[in-house]
Amino acid sequence: MKKSIGFILCVGLLLMCTAMTSMAQSKRRIIQLSGFVSDSVNVLPGVHVYVPKAGRGTSTSPAGFFSMPVLEGDSVVVSSIGYHRQHYIVPRGANDNLTIIVEMVSDVTYLKEVQIMPFPTEEVFKEAVLALNIPMDNGIDQRNLNAELIALMIKTTPMDGAANYKYYMDQWSTSAVDKFQPRTNPFLNPFNWAKFIRDLKQNKK
Repeated sequence: MKKSIGFILCVGLLLMCTAMTSMAQSKRRIIQLSGFVSDSVNVLPGVHVYVPKAGRGTSTSPAGFFSMPVLEGDSVVVSSIGYHRQHYIVPRGANDNLTIIVEMVSDVTYLKEVQIMPFPTEEVFKEAVLALNIPMDNGIDQRNLNAELIALMIKTTPMDGAANYKYYMDQWSTSAVDKFQPRTNPFLNPFNWAKFIRDLKQNKK
């Protein structure tokens, strides 16, 4: 009989302790957690700030600001793509309005070097090497480098837009220099007439 009474008392004390613990946990104060998230240079918008166990969270504004209700002792996670995940534990006895600044650290991933070859697979490359079928030219047809053809193209090809603009600017700069100088009329030059008559006689012969 005494053993049963002792067992009942132990169970009652255990239940009371459990109830008191749960009541203490339920009385955790609500704190309004606010702050800014940035890296070493700029503020970071769209960063996720959340409490995993409670299933609540928010994101930073375009100015890098966030504000959300939390409880004392909550573990707050701050994460964003390209940065290491940060953790913050709400301290006990904090003020009702708590402001923090979170600085994110870049998570740099170095990729292996990639070589681009003019062959789809390594096997095709080996077959080309064995067959001595590797293209060694630079893709320029040597027939297009003929000196006579290039000279003919220079003489017959009209000026493009850039050449016309350069010619116009050269004429404009020349006219600006000769603005206050007397201009001569080639038709009034007797030497020009003498050359014209001489060339005309030579052509008749």
